[in-house]
Amino acid sequence: MKIFLIIIFLVDITNHFFIILLSFSNLEEDLIKLFRRKEFCDISFKTKNGEIIEAHKLILKYRLNQNKNEIEKLQEIISNKSIKESNQIFEMIYSNRIINPKLYSEIKEIINSNEKIEETMKRIYLNENENEKDFIIERKEKQYKFPKLILIMRSELYRGMFLSVTKDKSNKVTDYSELSNKSFQIFEYWIYSNQIKNEIQITHATIDEIN
Repeated sequence: MKIFLIIIFLVDITNHFFIILLSFSNLEEDLIKLFRRKEFCDISFKTKNGEIIEAHKLILKYRLNQNKNEIEKLQEIISNKSIKESNQIFEMIYSNRIINPKLYSEIKEIINSNEKIEETMKRIYLNENENEKDFIIERKEKQYKFPKLILIMRSELYRGMFLSVTKDKSNKVTDYSELSNKSFQIFEYWIYSNQIKNEIQITHATIDEIN
């Protein structure tokens, strides 16, 4: 589902207002879509009937509580559920939406139920784990590291790129040297938050750069 927002920005030079129509994906919807697509998964679970469900370690790490055995607890829960129930459980973990109240009550103790998805994404953004931030964006002699999975989740462009190079396990480098600092800040903040920083002012030229 796409949410269309009309946003008004002040342009410093002319002191005029521009109305720009931007299309933002909902973070919860993006996470559910990531799970349903079953791409780039790196952990699997088995249902009571032996069906295999694949998921993403990075998302589970941040959506489950930080206790070491939460994955094992989740494995045990899934092993007693049907494929339909298991899919609902994972979608609730990924999005923090209560799809099935009965099932949610069973997993509530192992997930960060009080944490909003925006807060989860902020923790991913602030984390400095080199193994998680496995993709490099290079601009003006400086490197910025992102988790591939987050770029895949938030950008169809990056998803298509990574799907086309699945056999290549090395880090890819995207050169954004031509982007201004303002445009790159917008890009980086939007990837994790689905928002535009209030203090960043945007012109038509900035939008053209990002597009």
